[in-house]
Amino acid sequence: MKKIAIISTLVLSMAVVVISCGGKRDTGRTYMPDMAYSRAYESYAERDSSVFTTDVNDRGHKIFYNNLPPAGTIKRGELFPFPVVPASMNSVDSGALLLSSLVPNPLSSMTGAELEEAGRLFNINCAVCHGAKGGSDGPIAPKVGGVKSIIAASPGYTDGRIFYVITYGQNNMGSYASQLSSEQRWRIVQYIRTLEPKTSAPAAATTTPAKKDSVAVKK
Repeated sequence: MKKIAIISTLVLSMAVVVISCGGKRDTGRTYMPDMAYSRAYESYAERDSSVFTTDVNDRGHKIFYNNLPPAGTIKRGELFPFPVVPASMNSVDSGALLLSSLVPNPLSSMTGAELEEAGRLFNINCAVCHGAKGGSDGPIAPKVGGVKSIIAASPGYTDGRIFYVITYGQNNMGSYASQLSSEQRWRIVQYIRTLEPKTSAPAAATTTPAKKDSVAVKK
């Protein structure tokens, strides 16, 4: 009887090992996925479709994750919501890019302190690739490749288009929406305008000041 119990225990143990073991990278069946996988993902990060779902009807099999805000709402502290959203974060939406050009900058001109802060944010987030003066000569620009010169490209772009690229990214450049608030992104757009080469204004017509008419000043 004792032998049968020992054999049964060994068989059961082996069965558990065989069932629970898969490939070297396979962690086995996850019984509490909410405990194993964090919901705290970046807004635009790719998610494992085998674990997460945005389909309400699939809630029982996967973790339901809806990263979209309720319709008609604005994020707390979001003073300047941007009305243009690309159809996909994985490809260039030429239509949205075109529409973004029509969005005006909602901010007025900057004070000295705001300009200094915008420059600080630019140096932290943008200068590593685009360079402190926007000439695509940042320290990691050669490694990234394809970095555009801001001072060369921005004069042909509206504020809305530059804001769109900062918000959603383009080509090798990723989104900075999670690092910068919308106001900070608009301020950076304004700061970029200060880096653009100043076009020489047409020379003002020089006229010889007219002599005072002695008769006109007489009472």
